[in-house]
Amino acid sequence: MMVSFFDQFASPSFLGIPLIAIAIALPWILFPTPPSRWINNRLITIQTWFINRFTNQLMMPLNVGGHKWALLLASLMVFLITINMLGLLPYTFTPTTQLSLNMGFAVPLWLATVIIGMRNQPTVALGHLLPEGTPIPLIPVLIIIETISLFIRPLALGVRLTANLTAGHLLIQLIATAVFVLLPMMPTVAILTATVLFLLTLLEVAVAMIQAYVFVLLLSLYLQENV
Repeated sequence: MMVSFFDQFASPSFLGIPLIAIAIALPWILFPTPPSRWINNRLITIQTWFINRFTNQLMMPLNVGGHKWALLLASLMVFLITINMLGLLPYTFTPTTQLSLNMGFAVPLWLATVIIGMRNQPTVALGHLLPEGTPIPLIPVLIIIETISLFIRPLALGVRLTANLTAGHLLIQLIATAVFVLLPMMPTVAILTATVLFLLTLLEVAVAMIQAYVFVLLLSLYLQENV
């Protein structure tokens, strides 16, 4: 039984061909393309308003040099939200429950922010490893600790997103299994459990959006330190 709970996180395949590429590419097909007309429909208007508001809020703390990342971060935000939301539908696969995919996003983007800091302002970038006013005996220890914390950042980005989505999917499946088991024996308890399942599903919708936002927000904070 426990093995079947984790089968939902296995990469799907058809005739031995992995389907994760389709799961990753499908969200981009669902987005409507803005037309060349001056007046758009409601869906495109809401989509444009959301992207503009998010981009303005994300770029506000950054200087002009960091605004070059606006398109990349906004696209990543929309991509992660769409994948996380589609993964809540029945008989679907959530690619962001795979740690390898999340680390594939986190490591290159984090490394890019570090390289930008080392290239543009190496003194300031290296200064983050040693806080001002540190006693001389603690300097070697603090440098080691700050270096470790720097290299843990991409791991924390990937693990946070993976763990939150995996835990939510497992909890939904456990409660849904309990509802089916309790329904013939104790209908009243099953109805109460189904109510909890509905509320948990609403919570998971919020978690899917919040985790995507947190992922991009932390990347923007790492960028802010290096531009």
